[in-house]
Formats: sequence, C-alpha cells, structure tokens
Amino acid sequence: MYDYRTQPTDLNTLLLRLYRLSQELPIQLFQDAALSQIKQVLPFDSSMWGTATTTSVGIDIHTVHLHEKAPEMLQAYEPLKHLDSAAATVFGKPHVTRTFHAESWFSAPETREMREFLRRFGHENVFIAADSNPHTRFVHWISLYRADKDAHCTEDERQRLGQLAPHVMQALALNRVMHLDHLDAADKALSPYGAAIADARGVLYHSDPQFQQLAQTEWNAWRGPHLPADLLAALLSGVGRFVGRGIVVRQYMEHGLLFLKARARCLADQLTEREWTIARLIAKGESHKEIARALGRSPATVRNQIQSIYDKLQVSSIALLIEALRRAE
Repeated sequence: MYDYRTQPTDLNTLLLRLYRLSQELPIQLFQDAALSQIKQVLPFDSSMWGTATTTSVGIDIHTVHLHEKAPEMLQAYEPLKHLDSAAATVFGKPHVTRTFHAESWFSAPETREMREFLRRFGHENVFIAADSNPHTRFVHWISLYRADKDAHCTEDERQRLGQLAPHVMQALALNRVMHLDHLDAADKALSPYGAAIADARGVLYHSDPQFQQLAQTEWNAWRGPHLPADLLAALLSGVGRFVGRGIVVRQYMEHGLLFLKARARCLADQLTEREWTIARLIAKGESHKEIARALGRSPATVRNQIQSIYDKLQVSSIALLIEALRRAE
C-alpha cells in the first residue's frame, strides 16, 4: 500500500517524462509506465483505465487496462454497475474529475452490495477523471483507487488529477499512433494507403486522411465515428484481410485494439489462393515444372495457370510480376 503522504514531484518534469515514454515504449508497456509516473504526484494503490459507452444500466466497457487489479474485479462489477451512482455523476459529462469516499457515498442500505464490492477490491477512496462525448455517449476515463478508507482524496489532489488527465489521455493516443507507425513502416512505399485504430465495438480512436478517403470511396455514406458495419463484422470474424470493391483492409489485433492498414485494390487482388501460391513460387525463380512437382499438378496445368496470372496482373516479366505482388502485400 502506498504512503499517501508522499511529497509530489514537479508536474512539468512528469509531463515531459510521460510524453517521452509515449514515444519510446511499446503499447503493452506504456499504460503501466504512465500510471507509475502518476503515482509520484498522486499516490494510489490500483487503477482502471479504459473507454466505454454509457447506458441506462451503467457503462458498457469497450477497452480496459487494469493496473494492480485482477480481472475478477470486472466480473464482479458487471452485475452491480447499475448501482454505481458515483460513476453516473461523472460519465456523460465532458472533462470532469471527481473524488469519492466509498463508505460515505454508498451509505444507504440499498447500496450495501456496492459498498461491499468496493471494500473487497480496495476501492475505499476513488478518483475518477473522464472525458465524455454527450452525443455519442462515448467516454475515456481513468479511475485511481486507494485501499485505506482513511486516506481521503483531497481537493488539491483532485485538481492535480484534473491537470494531468488530459495529458495522460493524449499521451496514450500518441503511443497508439506510434505503434501504428511501426506496423506501417514496411508499407510506406505503397500508395495510396491509410491507417486507423479502432476498438472491438468499432469505435475509431484514430484515422488518417488516406484511410478516411478510401473508406468514403468504398462506403459513400460513411463519415464515422464507427467503422462501417460490414467491415467490422468481417474483421471480428477472424479474417486477416477485408477485400471490398475498391478497398483492402488488413488488421492487427493487439492490446484489445484493431490496428488497421488500408489501401486501394490492385490487380493482384484478383488472384485466387492457388494463383497466389504459384505467383510467389514464380517470384522465387521456380520453373513451371518445379512448381508442378511441388504442388502435385501437371506441368501443362501449371503453365496455363501461370499464363492466367500474367494476364490478370497485366505483366510480361518476372520483375514486373514481383512488383505487382508487392503492391498487394
């Protein structure tokens, strides 16, 4: 348990360190590192940091990062979330920071289950900072918990979190974009291409102009802030690549988020799976007889398939074939 009397360090130094970490750390490490920085100016024992949509029966969580917390806490919270009147005073409002003393706030007999839940998981004193969109009911929040019921949250500490929270949320957004840039590094020669980040509910956290242009060309009425429904359904079905009429979207699922790379369809997207296999072998310098032996096909059949590949790609040499395949990687 933290000593809540710890003297705070300089906020400017912390913010510089926070933004530096967002550029340097991989996505799976950044949030814990950021919370460790916050502890230096605002001591706490555990944290929950995530995004959600507010509903009439509590929050519907999209993404969540637990710091010094077991996943069973979320399971225990789900049937009680309609009793969480503290969260209800925060979510749905833009840029709000609140503090709560669990024993005082949930003192009524009808809130006994919620009070026991908070005591069980060390949420005796709570800080919550949230940034909500009243129109979409989407919220990005950070909760900090103190297990000592006598370690009350002070007004100075609430204001400190209010200063920090926008920077912490922005640093997380930067960290995710940096991660996306690393994924895109090998594909920057492709043009046009675009990139985006979304959660498993389809809410977009980031999309660049190229992604937006490609998506609007494919889905004329699309403007966000959610992914198009058929694209999301395809991605969540487990396919690594969505191929539309004019767009190809590749996904990487990491840390509960969809990292998406999009490009315009090209000639190589017409190839069947078998043709792709043969095309790659051609690119490696294999002859049609060698390919036939490797695939258990007749040389004549493979020769015809090779001709079909060249026709679909509109190329006349191995060098041009390789370039056509590279555009579809």
